[in-house]
Amino acid sequence: MDDSTPTRQVTDDPFAAMRVPEYRNLVMGRFCFIMSLRMMSTMVGWWIYELTNDPFAIGLVGLSEVIPALSLALYSGHVIDISEKRKLLLRSVFAYCCAALALLFLTTTFVSDNLSNIHISYCIYGVIFCTGIFRSFAGPSFTAMIANIVPRQYLQNATTWSQGSWLSASVTGHAMGGFLIAMLGTTGTQIVICCLMLTGLTILTRLHPKPAAVDKAQARTWASVKEGLRFVFKTKELLGAFTLDMFAVLFGGVTAMIPVFARDILKTGPMGFGWLNAAIDIGAITVVVLLTFSPLKRAQGKKLLLAVAGFGTCIILFALSKWFVLSFFALMIAGMLDGISVVIRGTVMQLKTPDHMRGRVGSVSSMFVNSSNELGQFESGLASRVFGVVPSVIFGGCMTLAVVIATWIKAPALKKFEY
Repeated sequence: MDDSTPTRQVTDDPFAAMRVPEYRNLVMGRFCFIMSLRMMSTMVGWWIYELTNDPFAIGLVGLSEVIPALSLALYSGHVIDISEKRKLLLRSVFAYCCAALALLFLTTTFVSDNLSNIHISYCIYGVIFCTGIFRSFAGPSFTAMIANIVPRQYLQNATTWSQGSWLSASVTGHAMGGFLIAMLGTTGTQIVICCLMLTGLTILTRLHPKPAAVDKAQARTWASVKEGLRFVFKTKELLGAFTLDMFAVLFGGVTAMIPVFARDILKTGPMGFGWLNAAIDIGAITVVVLLTFSPLKRAQGKKLLLAVAGFGTCIILFALSKWFVLSFFALMIAGMLDGISVVIRGTVMQLKTPDHMRGRVGSVSSMFVNSSNELGQFESGLASRVFGVVPSVIFGGCMTLAVVIATWIKAPALKKFEY
């Protein structure tokens, strides 16, 4: 059977992938790593807003990371496919640890006594720019390694566990980031982040080497990059899923503005900020757990489109809310719908991608989907300056609904897709 063709040979054991010891190490190491990244993202967003009192400054954090991440996305996919993946992954995570230590130094009283707030902000942007470089290699490396560790009939189960662990790490990191800021301040929070990231790195060293999928001597960089792009653009289900998620996150992502809603609109402080940050991920992980034990059986493409439409509606409700409980539940339901989207998109990518192209397709996915988080963060900051915070979030939710309608009409292959 062609590797690019989905297979219905799947396991009914919900713990099948987790019974593979090396996969457990990958999941646990990634959990610690992602949790530390989410805590760091939460801390940096709050920290920048405290330093500048400007929502647009939060948007610049996203722009600082997305420029290098997008610029290197296609090249990083080529490098992943011609490299020993374990070594590349460990180097990327180690580089992140160095960036976390740099941020820790910037939180110290020595820096605050010798630099103005604006200069500290510039330094933060510089560190985040570097993490964008590291992320372009780390994210797709994690994705590419899954199929090298678990048997093909476990891929759907492994993808669900992978997304579940990612979302669990996100919800824990977002929530703990807000709580730790309230209890320990920025320096104490960053110390915890560094320790957690180093723990993840230690666990990941237990992985076995993963040889290159493509012969380095025969792979020409530009030809390899074009091959990955051609594959995604000719595989309509992949292209539709990536495009839908990219624009939904670009316009509907509200996470960047949560510090503003928490402090200035809902007036909840760091503790409420932590819960609002966690709300989307709480909903998402709830759904992912349910889908682990009861996978979607039919009409997954149509359900993806409906889930993204519901996500946009919840974002509009959040923007209009002046009540913390309503805001929290609007975000949590948005997260539940986003969890459906994440599982379907991740499974489509794993099932449709041949082994020798996983690095390149993962990088294209990163370019379409993951980088849209940071572009969405910049878009949110820019729109908040032009329209105001609440109107900008309403606009984003409306645009998400418009994208779903356009995709429903223009991408019939995705609407009819099943696995």
